[in-house]
Amino acid sequence: MSTYSTIRYETGPDRVATITLDRPQAMNAFDRQMCEEIRDVWQRVKLDPAVNAVVLRAAGDRAFSAGLDVKKAFGQPDDVWNHEDPGEMLSPKWQKCWKPVVCAVQGICTAGAFYFLNEADVVICSSEATFFDSHVTHGRVCAVEPIGLMRRIGLGETLRIALMGNDERVSAETALRIGLVTEVVERAQLWDRAHEIAAGIARHPSTATQGTVRAIWESLDRPYRAAMEQSLIYTRLGNAAGMAEAEAAAKAAAAAADATGTPAPRPAWKLR
Repeated sequence: MSTYSTIRYETGPDRVATITLDRPQAMNAFDRQMCEEIRDVWQRVKLDPAVNAVVLRAAGDRAFSAGLDVKKAFGQPDDVWNHEDPGEMLSPKWQKCWKPVVCAVQGICTAGAFYFLNEADVVICSSEATFFDSHVTHGRVCAVEPIGLMRRIGLGETLRIALMGNDERVSAETALRIGLVTEVVERAQLWDRAHEIAAGIARHPSTATQGTVRAIWESLDRPYRAAMEQSLIYTRLGNAAGMAEAEAAAKAAAAAADATGTPAPRPAWKLR
């Protein structure tokens, strides 16, 4: 476990890292310090060979995140051309971290909180979670977050969320229907379920899962045929290393089983 001021970071023997937004008194709104700490932690995740997958979650029950902390200055430089989008620091993909991210949402998720959802690979939520974007209600242009959101849920639903502001809340049930999340669980089960998903992903060779994440996300920025052609490069680069990693893991499991006299564990699967 590593010490930060606005987040908690933990790693475990199952190769899952857990990042917890830890400003519940501010509804886990992000300030510059949180953004910089999250940017730092994505680099740690990226460079740690003992981490294969990540759970991103938030402390407290009231909110996953209220977005940017508007009660304090973010601290942009004087030169307007050097201003930074906070999402660049919050995003694993901007930081070129391709390890799979499972995001667990409870309570309110609004405005800049969509940065986290837009860049996660798997998003689940608790049954009482609500989603909305408050920008236009407060006279702010709703631009950056919905562009990322549109790639997850499509134009129509994105426009409805962006334009209705505080006047409409998307329920967990609706979030599931429109594809904003892939699973809804009770609040008491949320963190365990997110960890279960991440641990299942982490059991697979990291070379294969990172290559899969990168190939899929980078395809979104390319025309279909160009994306298909580029995807072949990832399989040629990653398959040999990934298959070797899988074979080494299988041999290690077999050797451990022989040493203890117990059957080698079988892969787990679950209907959904």
